[in-house]
Amino acid sequence: MNLRLEDVRVKLSGRQIISGANLLVAEGDLCGLIGPNGGGKSTLLRTVYRHLKPYSGWVYLGQTDLWRLSPVKVARKIAGVPQETRSDFDVTVFEMAAMGRTPHKHPLAATTASDREIVTGALTRVDALHLAERHFATLSGGERQRVLLARALAQQTQVLVLDEPTNHLDVRHQLELMELVRELGLTTVMAVHDLNLAAGYCDRLHVIDSGKIVAGGPPEDVLTAELLRSVFGVHADFTTHPRTGRPHLILSTVDGTP
Repeated sequence: MNLRLEDVRVKLSGRQIISGANLLVAEGDLCGLIGPNGGGKSTLLRTVYRHLKPYSGWVYLGQTDLWRLSPVKVARKIAGVPQETRSDFDVTVFEMAAMGRTPHKHPLAATTASDREIVTGALTRVDALHLAERHFATLSGGERQRVLLARALAQQTQVLVLDEPTNHLDVRHQLELMELVRELGLTTVMAVHDLNLAAGYCDRLHVIDSGKIVAGGPPEDVLTAELLRSVFGVHADFTTHPRTGRPHLILSTVDGTP
């Protein structure tokens, strides 16, 4: 199922944050949102998983206007992992991940054997099953991020929305997470801070700067020296990753220093 944004505009505290965003994520594609801090990536993603309602424009899931669906129906179709989540929940890791089953159950329904199997599988996929009995509040930032991804996987949705999911993760878990997201084959849109991760794993990239999408397409077309200089203020040299064959960037400041 594809995801489509048409002329989405968002205001916060009277200030326009997103200005006429148009974006298409094809079914099964991994789409990366990149851009400088404060450019609007997180705000745009919040409109997709319905934490923020645009004051104009539309978000479509397939042919359905997302804002015409009930919250439960949306939660059965889209799972989101925000950039920041409260860390003081007095629940175990297993209980946190099991919250992903909530849209599929009646209120106050007990956890079933099937639920436990799904949650166990989700924790296993993110290398967090050994944390199952730990309290969520005691985890490191990287561990919490993996558990929140497990919660999203336990929702068993068709679409994933991830806001800088590699934040706080060590290098191995960054790579494993990106590989897992690709292997899932779900329609996925994610904000990515690391440009080489974006280039190495995303099918398409959209660049958002000052609330506007200023470029979109395959990584090799989007990540040009001119764009990186104008949007990020850095100089880029390009090479090909020797193992994957994907684009790889060597970045430096515009005056040439590392």
